[in-house]
Amino acid sequence: MTSLQFALRRTGPRAREVPWSVQLVWAALYFNVLTVAGNPTILPIPGPLGQLANQAALPLALLLALAANRGGLVRPSLFLVLLTVLSVVSLMVSLHSEFPIGSTYRSLRLAGFVLVLWLTTRWWGRSDMLLLRCHRRVLGVIVGSVVVGALVAPGYAFGFDGRLAGAVWPIPPTQVAHYSAVLVGTSAVLWLCRVISSRNAAFGIVVPAVVMLLTHTRTALLGLTIGLAIAAASLFLGHVRVRRTSALGAVAVVALTTVFASQVKSWALRGESAEDAGQLTGRTKVWSDVFSHSRPPLEDMFGTGLSNNTFRGLAIDSSWVANYVDQGWFGVLVDAALVLVLLLMAASHRRGPERAVALFLVVYCIVASITETGLGTASTYTLDLAIAASLLAAPGRDPMASAEGGGARAARA
Repeated sequence: MTSLQFALRRTGPRAREVPWSVQLVWAALYFNVLTVAGNPTILPIPGPLGQLANQAALPLALLLALAANRGGLVRPSLFLVLLTVLSVVSLMVSLHSEFPIGSTYRSLRLAGFVLVLWLTTRWWGRSDMLLLRCHRRVLGVIVGSVVVGALVAPGYAFGFDGRLAGAVWPIPPTQVAHYSAVLVGTSAVLWLCRVISSRNAAFGIVVPAVVMLLTHTRTALLGLTIGLAIAAASLFLGHVRVRRTSALGAVAVVALTTVFASQVKSWALRGESAEDAGQLTGRTKVWSDVFSHSRPPLEDMFGTGLSNNTFRGLAIDSSWVANYVDQGWFGVLVDAALVLVLLLMAASHRRGPERAVALFLVVYCIVASITETGLGTASTYTLDLAIAASLLAAPGRDPMASAEGGGARAARA
């Protein structure tokens, strides 16, 4: 029996309840980094209005976190220490940026984002995986809104070159695929560990998997596949269901790719030529321009301050290249350290659902970071890594709950 199953059985139905205060904190923090694209929606949402709503969610998340974590108690975390160092250095560099106002604002936003994450450490290391449950609920709502948009207004939903996007909230296909892949992966791992029922797993796997495939996003599918493979490998020796499912999955993948080879190739190419696909839809050209551009040694080391992840007006579409531009080699090294710390924590953590889910999230973010930006900044990818850190944190008593219990006993005395 897993630690989560034991906790739920020991405490009864109330253990399954998610405190609304914590859920609201995580929902506001997630909405703050929810991507706003230019695709059409059922109710027209001007881009500036959507961005303003996103940005207003950060101070709301901070207020909610302070209300939920009275006293502002935090737990130590090397992961958040590295993020804090990165945000402080980014702010120092941004003050001297070519565009100081926008760059400084982004740095302050990152600092506020990290501060809210510090306040959530009160709920890290819990046996019921509280923050993961909050994370999955938010993902379920987002993916559900995409499904509703596709059913109500399919013309808007598939107006992004035939790829499924958000028609309720303007979410681009790549991010729809990201949310769906994380929901599929976490559902699959929790089902393999017998933490959630087969019915809940089917709902959490089938619907978002169809949504992900309709987005025609190769990175999400690749990250999901590799992440699940690593997570399953961490469970292989201790779970019969994992061994059986892995064998059946391998056979199914080989059979499907053999029978539907032409369809798989067509889906992967998305109408592009083999040359364009090899250049990752032109991304490698931008990356080459970035590294061929000479910069002063100080900028090469610490970057030019946080930007909108573009280079000469072209999207960079790589966390590592974007971090090199904005935060220099220092930022690249810190981001690598973030990932390495989580992998080392997972290696030393006991075998079980916490480690398996954390490994899936970390591996998925590593794969996605190659062609997506957001690693080490205020983004959904950093929230995924924060969930992984919360699962790998050492279990401990809630100091706030202990203080409240002590106060109650003193009052009764």
